[in-house]
This record gives sequence, structure tokens and C-alpha cells, in this order.
Amino acid sequence: MSERAEQTEQAARWTRFVLVRHGEASGNRELRYLGATDAPLTERGREQARQLADALGAYPLAAIYSSPLTRARETAQAIAAPHGLAAHVEDDLREGHFGAWENRTRAEVRETHGAALAAWEAGTDVAPPGGESLEAVRVRAVARATRLATRHAGEMVALMSHVGPIKALVCAALGLPAAGALRMWLDPASICVVDWRAEVDGTATGLLRVFNATAHLDPPPRWLAG
Repeated sequence: MSERAEQTEQAARWTRFVLVRHGEASGNRELRYLGATDAPLTERGREQARQLADALGAYPLAAIYSSPLTRARETAQAIAAPHGLAAHVEDDLREGHFGAWENRTRAEVRETHGAALAAWEAGTDVAPPGGESLEAVRVRAVARATRLATRHAGEMVALMSHVGPIKALVCAALGLPAAGALRMWLDPASICVVDWRAEVDGTATGLLRVFNATAHLDPPPRWLAG
């Protein structure tokens, strides 16, 4: 096999995942732990979804998969329309469940569950009361991505999801532990791009290409706007 043919064959084994965080949802501005809370997009979030659709319009997407939560599905539908695609729901792309902390801010949680919050932030195998640990989110997100990579080898696929699963996939691509997610920031309606390859032994190899891209948003994220 020639070198060029070998490179072509190797490229065909990779799946390019466009990881999209949903647009701004009710509660995001207050930095609430939304988790399983089925919050809808705000008006700004719907505009961000339209801007995402414009930004991704030129991407040769073969398929679009979405978390079942309303804020992700609404964003996915906006992106899917110009491509003439359906947004397929994948439960493993849902946000991590925050249990007793659902829809509360970190400050509110610290007042009532201070010790549990500290333990959760110190250990990724610790879950909020009645919720899901970061490690559990990582396991299901990575497993789903690997199955989708097998299905869509050599293609570009959009995954519409949330902070937890997207960070989990980025950490896995970089070979970082799940705790790496605690040192990353993702804006609403941001784009990450990860190349993913399912190996014959059931493991996966990843390559991060883009992280938290927001140049398509107008107005820009609050931290950037000053």
C-alpha cells in the first residue's frame, strides 16, 4: 500500500465530532446547576441557535445527535434544518444529574450542602445527593461517542449536548482524568471539535482541534464583551 493510500485509509477511520453546547437556557445566566432540569432556551438562546445554524451551515454534517433535554433539542433542530437532517435523540448525551442541587446556584448549595459540595469538587467519583458523578457522565459519554464513531467512520457528525458530556469527551481526547473538566469553561452555544477513532479493542483515540469557539456569537459571551 502506498503512503498516500495508507493515510487515506487512516483518515477514513476517524470521525470528526462537532460538539455543540446548547444556546442560553433559563437559569444559565445565574449559573444554576440545571442538570436534568428541562429548562427551555431563552430568547437570547434561540438567537444563538440561529447563529449556530449559520456558523455550521457550511460544515458537511452527515448526522446530528442531540440530548433529549429541550434546550439541546431546540438548538439541534435549528442546526439540522439547513442540512435537511433530523436531530436524533441520544439519552447518553444528556447533562449530568445534580440531584438535590438541581436548579440551584453554587452559593445556594454551599449554604446547605457545603461538605458534600467540597467532596464533589475534590473527587470526580463523588455524586451530588441523588445525582450523578463526573466519572459516571464520562463513562456513558465516551461509550456513546465510540459507538457513534464506529457508525460514522470517516464522517463529520454534530453532537448537541451540555457542559458535562462535552467536557468529558474533551478530557478523554486529551488523555486527561475526569477531574480535568473542573478546569475548563464552556460558553452557551460554543463549538468544540474532536476527532474520534474507535479502536479494534473497543477503546478510542481522540484529538482535540477546537475548544469553546464563540466567534459566531453576536453579542459575544459576557466575559469577552467586558
